[in-house]
Amino acid sequence: MTTLNREAVTKVLGPVDEALTAELIGTGASAEELFQAYAWLTNDEALANAQRGFPTARVGELVQILQQAEQEEEVGGG
Repeated sequence: MTTLNREAVTKVLGPVDEALTAELIGTGASAEELFQAYAWLTNDEALANAQRGFPTARVGELVQILQQAEQEEEVGGG
């Protein structure tokens, strides 16, 4: 698995702020796990229909971080 770094975060999510990047990297997740979390967040019904199973605990943690960042962005108007 590829270690998660700033380049991998940008490749999966596009440009995000430094705090979010640091939080994601701090989980110890891999780039593949971030991709899976992003896929679950943006298209969870399709993944469930493909019978891929629910995400691992680490992927679930990434999903929570991404959801929180999304909510904060909506509240902040950014």
